[in-house]
Amino acid sequence: MGEKVKKEKGRFSRFGYIMVAAGAAIGLGNIWRFPPLAYENGGGVFVIVYIIIAYLLGHSVVEMESALGRHTRVNAVDAYGKISKKWKFAGAINVICTVLIDMYYIIVSGYVLKYAIDFLVNFKTISTFEQGTDQAYNYYVNFISNPWQPLVYSVILMIIIVVLLGFGITELVEKVTKVILPALMVLLLICGIWALFISPGAIDGLKTYILPTAENWKVFTTNPETGAFTLKPFSNACVQIMFSVGIGWAIFTTLGTSIKDSANIRKDSAWVTFLDTGIAILAGFVIVPSVIGGGSTMKYGPSLIFQAMTEIFAKFPGGQFIGFFFFLAIIFAVLSTYFTILEIPVKVVEEKFKMSHLKATIITAIVILIGGVFCSLSQGSGLLSNVLLPWPSVSGIAMYNIYDWIDCFSAYVLLPLGCLLTSFFITFKWGFKGYAAELLKDGRDGKFTTWNKIVASIIVPILTIIVILNVFGFLK
Repeated sequence: MGEKVKKEKGRFSRFGYIMVAAGAAIGLGNIWRFPPLAYENGGGVFVIVYIIIAYLLGHSVVEMESALGRHTRVNAVDAYGKISKKWKFAGAINVICTVLIDMYYIIVSGYVLKYAIDFLVNFKTISTFEQGTDQAYNYYVNFISNPWQPLVYSVILMIIIVVLLGFGITELVEKVTKVILPALMVLLLICGIWALFISPGAIDGLKTYILPTAENWKVFTTNPETGAFTLKPFSNACVQIMFSVGIGWAIFTTLGTSIKDSANIRKDSAWVTFLDTGIAILAGFVIVPSVIGGGSTMKYGPSLIFQAMTEIFAKFPGGQFIGFFFFLAIIFAVLSTYFTILEIPVKVVEEKFKMSHLKATIITAIVILIGGVFCSLSQGSGLLSNVLLPWPSVSGIAMYNIYDWIDCFSAYVLLPLGCLLTSFFITFKWGFKGYAAELLKDGRDGKFTTWNKIVASIIVPILTIIVILNVFGFLK
């Protein structure tokens, strides 16, 4: 009995794992990228396609990474190498991808903290913003162009994350995330209901978002410039799944090391994918009625929440409080994600250099913040805003600032490449027999069917290759 307790120490409870894993998946991508993607690329049709891809690509790779993590119980780089030393590079690509995302993610996370605080202490200024003017835009640009202010908020958030993570991801972080994730759902739901009742025209925006129609199908499949069939919206849905669910950057390989042998990975992975997809759709329930009902234009990325949503909340009855709760919900999403995406490189540093978890966490956080400085200073009219990096495509060379280049390289190249390599690793190196034995515990948790083999070896590679072709301009 004592040996069993000792063996299970430091392992997630089932509910704790689902909350931490779903919390890792649920982040800024759900809130500022999914709603405009869905609204502008076929509305209800996009949502249906997204749900299908979440099952085929998201759920499948979550299972692969989780099984690999539990089977090897080592950091993401060595996990692949433990089965085949020649495959360590696959794990290294996953970790490099995560570190790059960490660098700009912590900076944007600092923006969220800034706006949450501003809605409490500086709402008099925000309440003067008028739609159709540049007030909200200038406010945002002036903030991100400041050499140091964005970094201060990012450092504050990083300190909070390091303190919590320093106690161990299966200890304090598990307890905190059990509260954060349900609170995030409740806050988003409150914001969405508020938007529906306050914003004129909100219902029409919501109908476009959730109802599949023939016209929406045409929007999803037709290039607006040429009228020809296109896979770009389909590719966008695949990218969103990878970034949102968190596959291809070693999240579940790392979390898998703390999954109990008694856990049913297949069922738990389904719950993680379901919760992430649900939060993305719920975020649309908040964003779309608010933006369309408020008379604004749907935008991608930071401009959606830091400009469009700020303009809207400025004029909402009770806008100060609903705006604060909105940004508080996003902070919850940020924290739940960052607990794990920082733990990924931390675990590598801890095991490779044989140091304590807390020391590895501090060192990794410092390195990421240094990278974050470059990302921050490349925004707006920052000190490095004139530093441009080339991005090749079939139509020519584009020039991106440091932040955008890292974003594009990590999300559109390394994420799909990580998923592709994991699929090949499962298929050709570990083999379906070994993989299924770990995933299903020798048949205890179900059967590994021919369909499962087709998804892992054919469908997942096809979906990831489509994304890579798109980012280099092969899909017109």
